[in-house]
Amino acid sequence: MADTPPPYDIIVVGGGVNGAGVARDAAGRGARVLLLEAGDLAQGTSSKSTKLIHGGLRYLEHYEFTLVREALKEREVLWSIAPHIIRPMRFVLPYRDGLRPRWLLRLGLFLYDHIGGRRKLPGTRSIDLRRHVAGAPLQSHYVHGFEYSDGWVDDARLVLLNARDAADRGARVRTRTRAEMLRCDGGLWVVDAADDQGHRYRFTGRSVVNAAGPAVLDLLKRADAEPDHQMRLVRGSHIVVRRLFEHHYSYFFQLPDGRIFFAIPYEHDFTLIGTTDVDHDGPASEAQASEAEIAYLCEGASLYFRTPVTPADVVWTYSGVRPLVEDGSGRPEAATRGYRIDLDMEEGAPLLTIYGGKITSYRHVAEEAVDALARHVPALTGKHWTAKAALPGGDFPMTGAAALAAEYRSAHPFLAATTAERIARAYGTGARRWLGDAGDWDALGGEIAHGLSVAEVEWMVEQEWARTADDILWRRSKLGLVFGEEDKARFAATLRELQ
Repeated sequence: MADTPPPYDIIVVGGGVNGAGVARDAAGRGARVLLLEAGDLAQGTSSKSTKLIHGGLRYLEHYEFTLVREALKEREVLWSIAPHIIRPMRFVLPYRDGLRPRWLLRLGLFLYDHIGGRRKLPGTRSIDLRRHVAGAPLQSHYVHGFEYSDGWVDDARLVLLNARDAADRGARVRTRTRAEMLRCDGGLWVVDAADDQGHRYRFTGRSVVNAAGPAVLDLLKRADAEPDHQMRLVRGSHIVVRRLFEHHYSYFFQLPDGRIFFAIPYEHDFTLIGTTDVDHDGPASEAQASEAEIAYLCEGASLYFRTPVTPADVVWTYSGVRPLVEDGSGRPEAATRGYRIDLDMEEGAPLLTIYGGKITSYRHVAEEAVDALARHVPALTGKHWTAKAALPGGDFPMTGAAALAAEYRSAHPFLAATTAERIARAYGTGARRWLGDAGDWDALGGEIAHGLSVAEVEWMVEQEWARTADDILWRRSKLGLVFGEEDKARFAATLRELQ
């Protein structure tokens, strides 16, 4: 077994959005932090969301006003600290006869506009779909609708940038290292861990944060601790099809069974459709869209679009397991998306567990969690800071992503416009560090395919903890959607050379 390092102030278990958020906040407040993730950062639920920074319009009808208000307040905060990976998005909600009445939709949107402190995002307006650009792809009987604001996020990169910022502030981040056993000894937590190469480690810490997401109860068992809440695991599946419309609006659709789903422009050439809500049995890592879920989403989209969507049109699917606090709701979609933070003292050593939550609220959840620990971890100061400090690469104006892409295109004319935009949206100002003064692809080690250079892959490996093809093609980018077999083979050879 490797040498035992001195105790950490906080050991965070779980490299999803909550864990990375806690690690960032705590490191910035002066704590010595260790973040342990059994796989890749954001490998689970946090990279398999609907990619929205939103209040959750549909939660209003379940009377989750506090949850919605908190999330709405976070939208512009997150946009301001990460304008490269987060951007505002306008949604179109067509009125469908026989479902929720128009007055109820308008009332819900009025509340949505006013309970969350909206300042920069434009408000709701009624629209005539016969004249609105978003009405053209829809069936002709959809006449009335509403247009409102929410936000888009690259969810996997949100996690990554929180972890990167935590590391830049002194935290140690270990991916592919599983916490196998946790116990208290002499007022400290002892965590026995193993990595994917078979190496074993023992870490000690003054406190532990359980941010294991769907595995939160399993980690409590490994710590021989009793849960304060029971969890309900709900699978949300998404499908991706070729682009169904040319404009930049997204859709919020209602279904006859009372559920809702989204159709969102995705990676220029595609449309993302989701999500489902199905109770999930088995390991979260094995979640995948069932044939029934794929058919359900296709049938739902076909109720609205002029051109039917069929399972044969699906080019990619993904499924995430949402760990929801069990509240006795009958239907999965009615279960609360709220969170619970519980702090237990095991032999004087804090064990803080995060149950549930949603990606939009992660920063607030992390802040609340670190506040709770501050009473027991002397290294933590009480100052809040994460609402004002930009995430790595986000130090530019909220509306400046297009200008940054134009800057990259001007400085590096060999980049295609779509590549410059992708780079700006992924890295923000941070891309300057690996683009340098490159005047052609050779200066970046060569282009592998579709605007991915050797220099960019090196950056992902050295600075972003990337190890595998999936890490790079599906989480740190979405280039897996456009890479063919020859592209993948060339990429695999490059990755082997870099490791």
